[in-house]
Amino acid sequence: MKRLYPDIGCYYSNYLHTADGSALYFEQSGNPQGIPVLYIHGGPGAGLAPHYKRFFDTNRYRVIAFEQRGCGRSKPFGSLINNTTDHTLADINALREHLNIDQWVLFGGSWGATLALLSAIQQPHTVLALILRGTFLGRQEDREWFLGPQGGGATLFPEHYDMFIADIPEPTDCDAICQWYEQAFNQTDTNERLLALKRWYVWEERLSRLSLPPGTGDITTHYPLNLVTSLARLECHYLLNHCFIAENYILDNIDQIADIPGIIVHGRYDVICPTRSAWQLHKAWKSSELDIVPDAGHSTSEPGVALRLCRATREMSRFIKGSS
Repeated sequence: MKRLYPDIGCYYSNYLHTADGSALYFEQSGNPQGIPVLYIHGGPGAGLAPHYKRFFDTNRYRVIAFEQRGCGRSKPFGSLINNTTDHTLADINALREHLNIDQWVLFGGSWGATLALLSAIQQPHTVLALILRGTFLGRQEDREWFLGPQGGGATLFPEHYDMFIADIPEPTDCDAICQWYEQAFNQTDTNERLLALKRWYVWEERLSRLSLPPGTGDITTHYPLNLVTSLARLECHYLLNHCFIAENYILDNIDQIADIPGIIVHGRYDVICPTRSAWQLHKAWKSSELDIVPDAGHSTSEPGVALRLCRATREMSRFIKGSS
């Protein structure tokens, strides 16, 4: 990715141990005296992507990131026990308290944007600002857009969708599809289980960008098996349980963050998270700005999205410093 901030290493990493036996990997980088910002990865189950620190001027920001339950370096890997939205929100707050941070910026994409919004709604006094990408609101219409037979992916990528739902007797909606995959992920036949995990991952990968590099989106030999496993299992688990939040919860409670500034970056042709959701969020949230990237889809690997995120973090740092 060109014209982003330089990639750097972290100056501190460790595990946050929870009362129920999880060990959550976290790391810090940048300026220890800078504006604290929590990077919240997507998925669920994606873990920390390489080069995520390149969206931040690390002279201005103290960048904090963690890997959510069941994925990445956090332990136990792949576990669905005590793995709900409420658990993750509690983990976010526990990490903030562990690091003695009163207020921070929340930066999240896709499922990370969902968590950022939920965390801010739950504890608005702890949030300086939000920067969101590819916003996912967790409603039925958002789940159907991603997996349903009438959704954006099924409409724009019908040949890939047919491969995704092959062998599912009645793929009537997102719930039916998730129920089939949940059973497939837990079957005893190792080859069949891996095939199901890879099919789910390939579907997500195909939708993530407008144009995929050669060799991606159709084969999985070069994808880390741990990443394939955690993303497929956790994503299915959360979608099957309706993300463990009430229908339309975020928009119904958006007044809780009415005065918190936010920047929403969204690709015009996002096939995983509909642009309509970002627009609805922006209209309901009076302190937000919406930046629709005209030539992009969902992923931060798309140049337009990445550069807009760099601009958002730069503008937000100036705003926070100016208002302090």
